[in-house]
Amino acid sequence: MQLAVLVIFLAAILTPWIYGQSKTRAAQVLAIVPALLTLWFASHIPAIADGNILIHEYHWIPGLDISFTMVLDGLSLLFALLICGIGTFIVLYAGAYLKGHENLGRFLVILMSFMGSMLGLVLSDNLITLFVFWELTSITSYLLIGFNHQSAEARKAALQGLIVTVGGGLALLAGLVLLASASGSYSLQEIFNSNTMLTEHPLYVGMLICLLLGAFTKSAQFPFHFWLPNAMAAPTPVSAYLHSATMVKAGIYLLARLQPELGGTELWMLVLTSFGAFTMFTGAFMAIRSTDLKKLLAYSTVMALGTLTLLLGIGTELAMIAFAAYLLAHSLYKGALFMLAGIVDHEAGSRNVNELGGLRKLLPVTAICTAIAALSLAGIPPLFGFVAKELLLESLIEGPTGYIVFALVMASAVLVVAVAAIVAIRPFYGAFQAPKDAGEIHEPPKGMLAGPIVLAGLSLIAGLLPFWVGDFITFPASEAVHGGRLDGYLALWHGLNLPLLLSVISIGLGILVYRSWDGIRERLQVLNPIIVRGPESGYFRFMDGIVWLAEWQTRHLQNGSIRNYLRTIILVFVAITGYTLLVRYQIHWNWDINPAFHELVAVSILVTGAAAACLTHSRLGAVAAMGVVGFSIAFIFILFSAPDLSITQILVETLTVILLVLVLFRLPSFSNISTTSERIRDAIVALLTGLLMTLLVMITIDIQLFAPISDYMIENSAPLAYGRNIVNVILVDFRALDTLGEIFVLALAAMGVYAMIKFNPSTAPGSNHFAGTLILPPKEVPEEDIVHSLEEIHQKMLEQQKILEAEPADQEVPEEHVEAEQEKRKGNDTPDSKEDR
Repeated sequence: MQLAVLVIFLAAILTPWIYGQSKTRAAQVLAIVPALLTLWFASHIPAIADGNILIHEYHWIPGLDISFTMVLDGLSLLFALLICGIGTFIVLYAGAYLKGHENLGRFLVILMSFMGSMLGLVLSDNLITLFVFWELTSITSYLLIGFNHQSAEARKAALQGLIVTVGGGLALLAGLVLLASASGSYSLQEIFNSNTMLTEHPLYVGMLICLLLGAFTKSAQFPFHFWLPNAMAAPTPVSAYLHSATMVKAGIYLLARLQPELGGTELWMLVLTSFGAFTMFTGAFMAIRSTDLKKLLAYSTVMALGTLTLLLGIGTELAMIAFAAYLLAHSLYKGALFMLAGIVDHEAGSRNVNELGGLRKLLPVTAICTAIAALSLAGIPPLFGFVAKELLLESLIEGPTGYIVFALVMASAVLVVAVAAIVAIRPFYGAFQAPKDAGEIHEPPKGMLAGPIVLAGLSLIAGLLPFWVGDFITFPASEAVHGGRLDGYLALWHGLNLPLLLSVISIGLGILVYRSWDGIRERLQVLNPIIVRGPESGYFRFMDGIVWLAEWQTRHLQNGSIRNYLRTIILVFVAITGYTLLVRYQIHWNWDINPAFHELVAVSILVTGAAAACLTHSRLGAVAAMGVVGFSIAFIFILFSAPDLSITQILVETLTVILLVLVLFRLPSFSNISTTSERIRDAIVALLTGLLMTLLVMITIDIQLFAPISDYMIENSAPLAYGRNIVNVILVDFRALDTLGEIFVLALAAMGVYAMIKFNPSTAPGSNHFAGTLILPPKEVPEEDIVHSLEEIHQKMLEQQKILEAEPADQEVPEEHVEAEQEKRKGNDTPDSKEDR
């Protein structure tokens, strides 16, 4: 299974080369990868249906308990089939839909990367690995939604989806860490097989809230639902894949995966049923207000996601059976409908149902596929959507839900029937209507029709053979969610019962709503002022708040002054550490120091060097004084039997002093850029820092919170690292990554210093650089032009001299005129005054 995920990422890496070889066939070639994976996963259907679980282990980072283990059970198999199966047709669809687009190759790279990320998410057993793939889906979906980056709407929608889902991802990470802490393992299989009752753990409430935030933001639950309809700015292949069968169901997958351990509590049921039912109604209500085909389908997707959350909240055996059936039904008909909406837009040039009509004769295959998929959306037999709807209503009747939830579900069922009728009837029936610039309308290429035909056909076949689908596909998934064996079956006909009656009522009322849709939509406009102030307005206020906070802290904290940065960092450190030291620990001052004379001499030199560095007005003197401090520290290392550290300190200090001298001798001497009060303030901050560090050192002499690690390193230096020089072993083995990081930092600093030393403005080709300003070389002027200009200047000077000689030299000016002129000049002392100009 690890290879299955890696193969998709490998295909993404090779996509630019494949696209370069054949731009017209690249999508068909890439579609082979998910098609073969679909067949490979399908070959495991019999074994999984028998109750087996396939586990492929690979220890990725054993020291951190992070593995790349993959698990295939009923739930992950269902998702894998949807990801790879629908993904095959999406790749074909994208190749035809974006044919001739200059960025088709880039689109296919991101699409394949998203497919691999989503597949890795549903197969992962380790919580950290799951989170890594979770975030990869957010990043790749951001790139897909913003594919048309020239469009401000697409960029805005992509950023909104990224911020909402990544924000939820941070909460998810906290929840996963709490889950691992409470269970003692990062492996889902170990968590499920342990005897720990997580629902009784003290961390359960906090853990559940964090996990639900992550799942709700990903799966567009109220109040985070607004990003999904806005994401319809993406190309249709993205909407058909991400927003029907894959990414938006990642949160649903997470909730279903954790249902056996975290479900069943009153909190779980209350939160999921409440938010699920309200999300369900919100999606259906917002859909009935829309005229854009993709917006209609997007809001109906929000409705479906709320339905799945509601079923998980109910938590009964029948609800788990309904959950898997509804998940499959929705993926089939919604994937088909999104692709069909893209076909209408591609051929007719519009997605607005009020601008379309009578396309049935020009797009007969598209009209038939749309009708089949829409019937499944409405829950009309013999489509598989009807089977799932019957199970939903039966679960609702038998489950522990109240009248409010029941009313919301019934209202949603009525509205979604009207939505299905709008999608299936308005564009294809009635008088012919299309935008004037639509051009010739005809059936699209086979690559665009393959997906809708197969998915709509599967919806019909699954409705006619629900027992086969249930035994081999949905029941294993339901048992994985339930955490045990289930008794039940899927059937198209259950006889005359209450769920059937409710279904008939919803269909009848839905048809009435459709017949009055134009009038209802006009009347609902009165709610626009309320809807405008909904959750999305909160998102924009939140973003404005971030901008305001960024501007405020930039003005006060990041104002370009390095001294201000250091002072802020040090004061925060002193405040937090000092408060903790005084409140949580009792200060024990150890006066048993007994320094020797030579130690006092070393310390005196060190203090004198530090003081000199602070007081001198010479940059070179400051560098020399800091060198004295560094060499004094090296001397102290020698006194305390650490010659290796002393040698290192001497080498580093020597190199630092030399480099600083080479750089700083070019700069002018120190200048006073601060007032006396500011220097006193900085001195107080420095003294507080020194006092705190002194207290910490004196306290730690008598306190040892943990056993020293020196014994371990002494004992294991030779047997584990094969080295007898313990310090070398620590640097290159025990702390190898730390040492590598230090080497990188020093190398970057050395390159920067070398560039400063070697840079010579006078040798820059074609231009001079000074203080960041580009100074162009002087332009060559012909000699005769220079002579002519000088002659003109000389002639004007002679004329001015004659004027001055003609004026009387001893004419007195009245004193009041002088004062008036001075006042006038004071008032005009601005760059825009006439005199200055």
